[in-house]
Amino acid sequence: MWPFNRKGPSGFSSSSTAEEVTQGIDGTGLTAIVTGASSGIGTETTRVLAMRGVHVVMAIRNMAAGKDVKEAIAKEIPVAKVDAMELDLSSMASVRKFASDFNSSGLPLNILVNNAGVMATPFVLSKDNIELQFATNHLGHFLLTHLLLDTMKRTARKSGKEGRIVNVSSGAHRFSYREGIRFDRINDKHGYSRLAAYGQSKLANILHANELARHFKEDGVDITANSLHPGAIVTNLFRQNNIVNGLVDKLGRFVLKNVQQGAATTCYAAMHPQVKGVSGEFFVDSNLSEASTQGRDIGLAKKLWDFSMNLVR
Repeated sequence: MWPFNRKGPSGFSSSSTAEEVTQGIDGTGLTAIVTGASSGIGTETTRVLAMRGVHVVMAIRNMAAGKDVKEAIAKEIPVAKVDAMELDLSSMASVRKFASDFNSSGLPLNILVNNAGVMATPFVLSKDNIELQFATNHLGHFLLTHLLLDTMKRTARKSGKEGRIVNVSSGAHRFSYREGIRFDRINDKHGYSRLAAYGQSKLANILHANELARHFKEDGVDITANSLHPGAIVTNLFRQNNIVNGLVDKLGRFVLKNVQQGAATTCYAAMHPQVKGVSGEFFVDSNLSEASTQGRDIGLAKKLWDFSMNLVR
């Protein structure tokens, strides 16, 4: 059981579940994309959004696992609208194909949950020759968001409903490399640190959301962008580290959130009326919080935006 359950200003706490933070909210008529929906908090986010009436498109690499998730949700919630589309965020070609297929489907898009991620992997380059954690956790989501923006803007205009982009970051953004983002050393194998590289990618998630929010405000677009730390959760993200994985298995239920609690802040940011009009913010335990100094650096956010745009062109 999660022991630290003091409620914040929102009325929710670290022990609140995704179902609790969305209780009474009707998502009928809304469409969401959730990346990494075939496991962990991505699956729970999909289940709860679908429970609230949202049509959810699972953007996933493992289609077999996605089929199992879809069937399990349908069994529990017969009226749920859940679809699955293949997406490998480490491949720009895959991201482009997914976005093209979705944009051609005619579906609206109200909510984009950039949730998928890898953690603390050994040094590996993606299919596009970019360090894997940066490529998957940040760049794939950056490109995906960029390619779906026109559909989101059109949906917001036609529906009169605010669009929401939610970037699932991590408290680990505070433990990036000293300079924050290693623009000139993204692929530096010799200076590579598994955890610092993970922190770098999670810092990039926050900076991306912040810069999106600035662009939306300047352009008068009715879309918000926020980032969050879901909490320390028992998920398969720890699979890359056998020692940590062992500790998680032994101690996790005493000190970590469960998946239902872990998905709460994502669902809160994606659906709750309290977040209407709130943009460029960082959430923890379904409450407003504050990212690191680097996570609030406007100049760093702009530099990352330009750097990322150059990489995806």
